[in-house]
Amino acid sequence: MDFGRILTAMVTPFNENLQIDWEQTGKLVDYLIEEQLSDGIVVSGTTGESPTLTDEEKIDLISFVVKRANGRCKVIAGTGSNHTDHVMWLSQEAEKLGADGLLLVAPYYNRPTQAGIIGHFKAVAAVTKLPIILYNIPRRTGVNMDAKTTLELAHTVPNIVAIKESNDMEQITTIIANAPEGFLVYSGDDSTALPLMACGGHGVVSVASHLIGKPIRNMIEAYLSGNIKEAAKLQQKLMPIFTGLFICPNPVPVKHALNLKGHQVGGVRLPLVEANDAEKEQIRRLFE
Repeated sequence: MDFGRILTAMVTPFNENLQIDWEQTGKLVDYLIEEQLSDGIVVSGTTGESPTLTDEEKIDLISFVVKRANGRCKVIAGTGSNHTDHVMWLSQEAEKLGADGLLLVAPYYNRPTQAGIIGHFKAVAAVTKLPIILYNIPRRTGVNMDAKTTLELAHTVPNIVAIKESNDMEQITTIIANAPEGFLVYSGDDSTALPLMACGGHGVVSVASHLIGKPIRNMIEAYLSGNIKEAAKLQQKLMPIFTGLFICPNPVPVKHALNLKGHQVGGVRLPLVEANDAEKEQIRRLFE
């Protein structure tokens, strides 16, 4: 299944009491589809503050975004965690709610072996018909899902159809070179989207596309059309924003930037805290 080239890892808008602001969530979905041209929206991922969302909130959020998107883009539910049975249950709930796919992060903190990672993903894939995007981000999970593991899952589990990779380009290139036909590799970092595509990757699961979705699409389309110099120029121009949106823990900077732009997505839940004054000034300058 092709989810498109640009998937936005959507923030979760909160009100002044740090509860989900449903009016702003609806506006944000419309904005990402209509103005930032997202092919898909990832709901309840790390950028959506999934670690501090309750199960009830996750289910309500997935349901709301599916209905609001109304087929205008793909909706991918972030249902991954380090508790296999819980991931199985939440993934089945997301399927019932009409999600188009699942984003499943490698199990974190308990640091499973590669065999454990394979067992985890096979167990989840067996209880849902939804297409699955794996998510490898060792700096957050504490474990790397190595290329051999990804390739075994890609070749043996029919509904594991893609991976969001946030490891080094050597591992990414190995996966791309040896994956079955149709298996999609997405960059998990805006800054590596273009290099990943140059190695044969498909697109990006983006944070910056909240704010610069159109320029990112222009960069990707320039590359796909063979205008490599133009794509490179756009990459160079956008790089300060790609990196600047991570000067403090995600999604703190992107939420602040959205608020500055008039999209009232609110603050963040503890243990995250808002950007300090110096960080806020850096974020503001990114968009001058």
